[in-house]
Amino acid sequence: MPQQPDVTSESARVLVRDHGAVRVLTLNRPRSRNAIDMTLRVVLAERIEEAMADAAVRVIVLTGAGGTFCSGGDISTMRRQSPELTRPRAEAAQRIVRAMWSGPKPVLAAVEGFAFGAGAALALACDHVVAASDATFSATFTRVGLAGDLGVFWSLRRRAGAAAARRMLMLPREVRGEEALAMGLADVLTEPGAALDGALADAERLAAGPPLALAAIKRMLVEGPSDPYEVLACEVENQVRLFDTDDFAEGVAAFHERRPPVFLGR
Repeated sequence: MPQQPDVTSESARVLVRDHGAVRVLTLNRPRSRNAIDMTLRVVLAERIEEAMADAAVRVIVLTGAGGTFCSGGDISTMRRQSPELTRPRAEAAQRIVRAMWSGPKPVLAAVEGFAFGAGAALALACDHVVAASDATFSATFTRVGLAGDLGVFWSLRRRAGAAAARRMLMLPREVRGEEALAMGLADVLTEPGAALDGALADAERLAAGPPLALAAIKRMLVEGPSDPYEVLACEVENQVRLFDTDDFAEGVAAFHERRPPVFLGR
């Protein structure tokens, strides 16, 4: 079915809604199945950067309007062009993932419907993926003669392994349900239509967790060294820093007092 023309205004490209300390960012181009055009790239990066900088926000959830996550890059806006014209477009896509990976807060994906091409890469770049059992992932870049972006060469290999990443990128096919879970493309499966609720439940648990420790975990998993002995040294530095925090003192006190801890991120 051909995509209908999308008339979503720039300001409404990404909807923002807070659930306590959880910020939900919704890709909002439902007529084009939330395909990523240049404007959406810029607006989504800005909204993620804002959420990372907002002290009231502890966790970010990405989802899509209209029953689908993201159908990929907006092919209707693509044409052959010079490297000078393409570079800003490509770098705008990478700005989204840089904001997700460099920020201290967990980012979750709530995936319904399609996560194709850039949409799959966006979901897989998240720290935690909650998908409906009928959601479909596919790395469709080669169908238009492209290789892939939005960190797919890092995140897909980390999640599914090098061999599976090679197959998905070179011989793209649709992966859904239990297979997506088994491959590591999704971390949790829900009933169709319940992915956002599932992501919010996990996000609320994370929002109640220790922000400084979660930031250290995320930093180690994204930026940590590959040498095992350097990993040991980084772990020492994290523990030394975290032992001298109010959150650690609160966690120990709550344990002794047999009550849930209240972490404030300080």
